[in-house]
Amino acid sequence: MDPSTVRTDVWVWAVRLFPSRSAAATACKGGKVHVNGKRAKPAQPVAVGDRVEATAPSGERVVVVTRLLTKRVGATPARECYEDHSPAPEPREWRLAMPRRDPGTGRPTKKERRKLDRFRGR
Repeated sequence: MDPSTVRTDVWVWAVRLFPSRSAAATACKGGKVHVNGKRAKPAQPVAVGDRVEATAPSGERVVVVTRLLTKRVGATPARECYEDHSPAPEPREWRLAMPRRDPGTGRPTKKERRKLDRFRGR
């Protein structure tokens, strides 16, 4: 017997958008999950055909519900429960780490520190 609706936090956890149910509930409470364009509370029902937008640890995810789950399943069966409409991830060059000083060069000079502050936008 399949339910007609499932709690938002349960569904986003069951399809592996979040690593734990408590993380899913916290994300819902914090406004990181939207169902059909509206901010979702953890207990808001999700039905087949709903559009779920979530800011997950893995990045921005936009999915359309195709099947409801109440229990967490493996990654392959979970992918069959939604259609993924997520935007493409940012190019790798945009996610580069902050430049570091070479070891042994000492503290930055006043001129270098001002240049770093301008670069960081301070």
